[in-house]
Amino acid sequence: MAETVNVKIARLLEETASILGEQGANPYRAQAYRNAAQTLLGLEKPVTEILEQQGVDGLMELPAVGEGIARFIRTAVETGRLPMLERLRGESEPELLLASVPGIGRKLAERLHRELGIDTLEELEAAAHDGRLGKLARFGAKRVAGIVDSLAARLGRVRPPAARSQRPVEEPTVAELLEVDREYREKAAAGTLRKIAPRRLNPKADAWLPVLHTARGQRHYTALYSNTPRAHEMGATHDWVVLYYDAAGGERQCTVITSQVGRLKGLRIVRGREAECERHYRALRDRTATKARASGSGGGSSALPSRPA
Repeated sequence: MAETVNVKIARLLEETASILGEQGANPYRAQAYRNAAQTLLGLEKPVTEILEQQGVDGLMELPAVGEGIARFIRTAVETGRLPMLERLRGESEPELLLASVPGIGRKLAERLHRELGIDTLEELEAAAHDGRLGKLARFGAKRVAGIVDSLAARLGRVRPPAARSQRPVEEPTVAELLEVDREYREKAAAGTLRKIAPRRLNPKADAWLPVLHTARGQRHYTALYSNTPRAHEMGATHDWVVLYYDAAGGERQCTVITSQVGRLKGLRIVRGREAECERHYRALRDRTATKARASGSGGGSSALPSRPA
């Protein structure tokens, strides 16, 4: 049993490392997955036993296993699925992962993914706590509580969300997110990125979807154009950019789009963080105006910038 589960997950880690290397990711990041695979192959007991007795913290005590890879291993053990690896392969189907949660069937999973942009169990948990799940599905409090309890068990929670929220969580600024978005779109347009063939919504199996692996400081990013049904319906498969990044508690994601309405129309914005984007562009405008006055070329306009930063 120990050899079976450990070897299986080690192979997934090795495959992740290989794909990261092929797609131009930081070689140190790819090597981290290879090192973790070797750790699993050398264990004398199954990782399932470590998870059961010590949770993710126990995995993190193993050589070469950090928090991100520990969560990777936990997901493989508890769900039999690896959203990150499926995404790298071009096989991502988050609806199946969401539908594996008791109380959420396939149709609701599709709505959660399409309307709320939920891809992971962590994002589903957040939606249950902040009220979005109840509003979308018209769930009663008892049903939502059941989903929260199920997710707590699946995700190995040892503290309630209120306690976790008290820990400082360093979220990327919108400036950082927009910079990664800019890098992705520029390299995609230049044709310098590896392209993958997404399995869904791609009947001809064309390799059309560019993928970028990049980093800002210690934070790793993966960027891809959105391949969701909604993006195809809106003709936005080469506008909406989905960013996946490291964060406290696991991987998170956001979507960057070109705004079609209001004061930010025509500008790149992070969906759900529009107010921060407006402050970001206003600060850009003010800096530009200050430089213009200093150089004697006149003041700046009161309008927001007309082009994305």
